[in-house]
Amino acid sequence: MSWKKRFKIWLYNFYPPYLGAGIRIKKIAKDLTSFEVEMKLSFYNQNYVGVHFGGSLYSMCDPFFMLILLETLGSDYIVWDKIGSMTFIKPGKGKVKARFLIPDEEIQRIKSEIEVKRKGEFHFTTNILDESNSVVATLDKTIYIRKRGKLPIQNV
Repeated sequence: MSWKKRFKIWLYNFYPPYLGAGIRIKKIAKDLTSFEVEMKLSFYNQNYVGVHFGGSLYSMCDPFFMLILLETLGSDYIVWDKIGSMTFIKPGKGKVKARFLIPDEEIQRIKSEIEVKRKGEFHFTTNILDESNSVVATLDKTIYIRKRGKLPIQNV
């Protein structure tokens, strides 16, 4: 991927909800198949009991699986988040981090399945870890993907 595209995605660090919550994109793979994100605990992203606010944890994770698929599949596909949920395991204290990765083999499997079925729902999971690499929460995402149609009305 071009440095311009990677730079554009890096600019998400200045997206107001990310900036306000202290969310930082730390690493972007050159081929855009993985991202590493972190968030430090501070007064503006903690809840009433002094740990990471669940909404900030979810926000930290929300776009990345869809973004990876949009960028790697290309414009011949329609990609939408369908279901997102987060299971909270323990209180998030200090800095938390998450890694989002879809290997090339999985991208190829998705393309093959979409070629046959024209659409599908795909499930992705990642963990949010604290500074001691203990799981704070688990994110589950279901992404809907379909092949673009020939007519404009088919692409809505």
